[in-house]
Amino acid sequence: MTLTWSAISARRLDRNGLGPTPGSDPASVVAAMCGAHAQVLSAGEHSIGLRLPGSVRAEVRSAIWDERALVKTHGPRGTVHLLPSAELPMWIGALAGIPDGRVNAGLAPGQVDEIVAAVGRVLADTELTIDELDAAVVAETGPWAGDLVMPGFNTMWPRWRQALSVAGARGALCFGPNRGRKVTYTDPHRWLPGFTPMPAAHAHAELLARYLHAYGPATPQHFARWIGAKARWAAELFTTLASRIEAVELDGETMWVNAGDTDFADTAPEGVRLLPYFDAYGIACQPRERLFPGRAFERALARGQAGNFPILLIDGAVAGVWHQKRSGRKAAVTVEALGELTARQVKGVEEQVERNAEFHGGTATLTFGEINVGGHA
Repeated sequence: MTLTWSAISARRLDRNGLGPTPGSDPASVVAAMCGAHAQVLSAGEHSIGLRLPGSVRAEVRSAIWDERALVKTHGPRGTVHLLPSAELPMWIGALAGIPDGRVNAGLAPGQVDEIVAAVGRVLADTELTIDELDAAVVAETGPWAGDLVMPGFNTMWPRWRQALSVAGARGALCFGPNRGRKVTYTDPHRWLPGFTPMPAAHAHAELLARYLHAYGPATPQHFARWIGAKARWAAELFTTLASRIEAVELDGETMWVNAGDTDFADTAPEGVRLLPYFDAYGIACQPRERLFPGRAFERALARGQAGNFPILLIDGAVAGVWHQKRSGRKAAVTVEALGELTARQVKGVEEQVERNAEFHGGTATLTFGEINVGGHA
């Protein structure tokens, strides 16, 4: 079966909550996205809000900290994500079962296991700041865990923190509510009492099926890049699950969808969206040169890496970047389009700026022009 990029984009937009079928609640939106990147929490909240018409930021925050329907923890690529609490068994089972030599740098395997066990013990029924966690882990393990050997923000962090994301991937920690301006960590069992991680093989099959549903067709290399695994491991996973997936073709390249999931409507992708930093759509959709065509590949990516710039998405393709400067309840939004916009597209941008202001509970002004700040600004 040969597919067109137009049909693929239209289906991805719809399944990602960016097309004609919006989401219904924060947890289902995040499930459809396969996780919302939340290294910058406000950007993760924005990703969810733009997929929930009429929602406000307080509703998303309540889903995390009050309802605990979402959990802030380490997800794909070891980076901080918001994940549905109900899906923790799958996520922990999948992430813990992915071989990845990077996470053990500077630590022996036994030391990693010791750190993860210590983290689980000290967070079982409490919330600790990172400094408190430093002291507790070192007390549980030994002085070696506190050696200042890990570079971080113009200082050196204790050795054990090299396993921080591993502890998250294995289900020993997640983020708790902030204590003032300080982040806290706690045990994810407090979000989902009694959960047991899925067996790795089951979890990997489930996660691949969800990824292909949202972002397929894709290759093993695409999946590996998204989840943060080695390409060889992903290729072996696709081979193992060959009966559950089906080959299709785009531009002469073989790609994969879930078996039987070959219904692609003959409709063009439509709509204007202002996606925040590290929005899942910009990161997970491949081939990247198709999503970021022409000048967008240089302007909206950082040496090929997606997410560093908020992007202007028009009819399923990146057509520019944008930036906002907030001051209290006011935001000054600048949009740099990489081509001339039609009247319909300008109106779409204006509506997105209004929606952003509504979500944050403030007002916003819009300017079209060149943006001179760098990524993450």
